[in-house]
Amino acid sequence: MKFLMWVCVDPELVGTAEDKPQDWVAEAGERRLEGHRLRPVSDATTLWPRDGGTFVSDGPFAETKEQIAGYDILECADLAEAIDVAAAHPVARFGAIELRPVWG
Repeated sequence: MKFLMWVCVDPELVGTAEDKPQDWVAEAGERRLEGHRLRPVSDATTLWPRDGGTFVSDGPFAETKEQIAGYDILECADLAEAIDVAAAHPVARFGAIELRPVWG
């Protein structure tokens, strides 16, 4: 089963030298199919196609304190395994991890 994992952080919080995503990547092994950091929300563009046109706005859609800082796609047997993998991510100690199953 595939899961999209969003890594969410408060941009004002900074991890420590102990936060080594490469260690988590190695531990996740083949269960992590893909993943990348995202550029800051100042580089985001949101669009709404409506009535034959497209409204475009700078910045993220949601005005929240925590922002999506990266994503990973996991292949796990079930939600319990995905939770175990995601909970070991270094950002989970000071940010939030959101998991969503992928349709199909």
